[in-house]
Amino acid sequence: MATVSLSDVKTLRDRLGTGMVDTKNALVEADGDLEKATELLRLKGAKGNAKRADRSTSEGLVAASTSGSTTVLIELVCETDFVAKGERFVSLGQKVLEYVTAAGATTVEEGLAAQADGQTVAELIGNEAAVLGEKVELRRLVTVSGDNAEIYLHRTSKDLPPQVGVVVAYSGVDAETARSVAQHIAFADPQVLSRDDVPADVVERERAIVTEIAKGEGKPEAALPKIIEGRLTGYFKQVALLDQDYAKDNKQSVAKVLSDAGLTITGFARFKVGA
Repeated sequence: MATVSLSDVKTLRDRLGTGMVDTKNALVEADGDLEKATELLRLKGAKGNAKRADRSTSEGLVAASTSGSTTVLIELVCETDFVAKGERFVSLGQKVLEYVTAAGATTVEEGLAAQADGQTVAELIGNEAAVLGEKVELRRLVTVSGDNAEIYLHRTSKDLPPQVGVVVAYSGVDAETARSVAQHIAFADPQVLSRDDVPADVVERERAIVTEIAKGEGKPEAALPKIIEGRLTGYFKQVALLDQDYAKDNKQSVAKVLSDAGLTITGFARFKVGA
């Protein structure tokens, strides 16, 4: 049996982030050869990836970067907050973001196929998952294009990487207001830019629901149209960014704030880890 030094165990653990017992056992099996032990640990982890395929992933991070006129927002997920806040996982998130941005990926599939120093991003994630001992996925990827972009990444806990990410593409020069609107989006979670972007069938379904509710409340027939339109307006305030009351001043709509600042939002995206 090979003699395993504590310094070699530490070196390998620092390199791979593996547990003390697994690291020592791998070095013993490899007769103290660091490179062979590394391969053994990676192989062991890779075999475990298949077993982890059905596990849920509700932790992770969001990250974003801009290249030219396009900004990429990704969500990389794992199983536990312990892994999510680790330096290795956070570093993986930045690497994945860098590679998918460089490749011009616009979908998860394109992102996973992007090249990452001799391997694909999918292979990179798989290899890191083997070391981390958890299921790791590139769950979402979206691109937003425009003259200017503002990125807002929000930490829900100081111990975790950003959990909510917002990208706003806009025309205009007031970057401060654009950032404030990005913060509003992080809080208010609009689904579309304007009420015109809500699909017609969704609007009609909502109209039918509020009509049935109003009739069930015994409202006068003559008053129903006004009541229904009022409740539809309330619905649009929930889902459409421009209709929403501005988080920093609910006496103004987001549309009014943007108009006063000379800004036009051309697109936005919002991810929340696990949502």
